[in-house]
Amino acid sequence: MIRRVSLSLLFLLFNLPLFAAELELNPEHPQQYEVVRGDTLWDISGQFLKYPWHWPELWSANSYIENPHLIYPGDLLTLVYRDGKPVLELSRGSKAYKMSPEAREIVLDKAISTIPLDEIRAFLTRPQVVSEGALSAAPYIVAGSEERLISGAGDRVYARGFDEEPSKNHSVFSQGKVYQDPDTAEVLGYEAIYKGHGLVSVKGDPATITLTKTTQEILIGDRLLPVVEDDYEMNFIPRAPGQEIKGQIISVFNGVSQVGQYQIVVLNRGDRENLEVGHVLSVYQAGKKVIDTVLSGREDETYFNTHNNDVDRNQTVILPDEYAGVAMVFKVFEKVSYAIVMKATRAIHLNDRVSSAE
Repeated sequence: MIRRVSLSLLFLLFNLPLFAAELELNPEHPQQYEVVRGDTLWDISGQFLKYPWHWPELWSANSYIENPHLIYPGDLLTLVYRDGKPVLELSRGSKAYKMSPEAREIVLDKAISTIPLDEIRAFLTRPQVVSEGALSAAPYIVAGSEERLISGAGDRVYARGFDEEPSKNHSVFSQGKVYQDPDTAEVLGYEAIYKGHGLVSVKGDPATITLTKTTQEILIGDRLLPVVEDDYEMNFIPRAPGQEIKGQIISVFNGVSQVGQYQIVVLNRGDRENLEVGHVLSVYQAGKKVIDTVLSGREDETYFNTHNNDVDRNQTVILPDEYAGVAMVFKVFEKVSYAIVMKATRAIHLNDRVSSAE
């Protein structure tokens, strides 16, 4: 089932180790802020902090509030100083009331989320990353009913390749991109594109599968994998990694050439490199390769004067990487991970670099 944080998100944040040496406030921070519907923890943190993922250092729990670690629309956050250090205090508004005679407190609004969940919800369960051979060895659709080449929800299809007693519920996938490390050429995984769900209605070889849900056309050759219990986080704890991590963006979803805020990217780092859900990474636009006009002898050349024929006229230099934004990891596989771009100060591209945030 979906894993949810049993204690509140901010309680966990408050008890995390702090990696930042000094808390930096947003120069334009407000003195007070009232939480409104649609806010996220990241957005509110950015109102007060230069680095929103340093929220634990700013938070101050108020013991007189029954559950002070959840933030709701209508709550008032006030910036105060204790022992010369800035902290946030929470004042709970009139969003709860007592029901008689049980005197049960009923919360009228849902607590705000860390990040905009709607942007990543589909990626929490699909697409997936599988190891080499996982799809090629999986059962496959050999035909559609009534000689259909394309099938959809409500249709029956026929599948082969079940080595043992098949489980009843299966997901349908097709193979997508091959994820490869740009530096070492190591194959890091294979994208499995989710296309639908089906139930084994008649066992056999071939078995009959009734498609119960489809998001794309189901084709002959598509693969079947048993449905596993959903196991993903809906709450996230943004934080800088505890160690230095360096990587690259190796794929971008939706076919865009320039990545902006809230778009999803694939990184060539994963559980193997100790990357975790919630880790915040700085994104750097990879420096371009340009011709050094001085060393190439082009500095004083014109169309009619190319007298420097004795030097390499194509000597190049790679410009420094430029800071481009911040991304937060929200799903980790063995060798790759998915991250959402939370802030983009300039266009982000394929092969841009990432490293541990401050």
